[in-house]
Amino acid sequence: MSLAHVLLTSLIEKPSTGINLARRFDRSMGFFWNSTHQQIYRELNVMMQKGWISTLEDDDHSRKKTYQVELLGRAELADWMVKQSPPGQLREDLMVRLRAEAQFGGNTMLPELERHLQLHQENLKLYESIFAKDFPNTVPHDRKLFIHKMILQLGIDLERGWIRWLEDLIPALKAFDATADTEKKHDV
Repeated sequence: MSLAHVLLTSLIEKPSTGINLARRFDRSMGFFWNSTHQQIYRELNVMMQKGWISTLEDDDHSRKKTYQVELLGRAELADWMVKQSPPGQLREDLMVRLRAEAQFGGNTMLPELERHLQLHQENLKLYESIFAKDFPNTVPHDRKLFIHKMILQLGIDLERGWIRWLEDLIPALKAFDATADTEKKHDV
């Protein structure tokens, strides 16, 4: 997937100015696709050159451009949607650092793991508050809303999974550290 496909999807949902698109991105797509505002603007320019998007005529002659998806952009997005892709691969530097720490020992990663636990707990609270606001005890009868609900539910489930994993990992690593300290005392 590319940033262009993320932006095309956002613009299909609602034509937007660059700044409004970036803000909407931060509040929705940004939960599962990271991008800076600078990258968004750069990609919008590339998409304009390809003819995938255009700007709407602005009556007030302001400098703000409202972007909309053109036929070529719709065709690109429709083509991309039906392509096969492998399941997403976990690319998490925390896992690599943890494996390195396994070689060094000493539980030097514990503060970072505890920080990640806190961040995942905060994300979970945010996702659950969005869920409660947008989908209060109802099953959406609108297909689009149902899909949005299910994507948010996956985010909640992933955060819960991270939290469970970290809550299992952290005390276990602390127990290994305590066992190692006890063994060192007995060796002396």
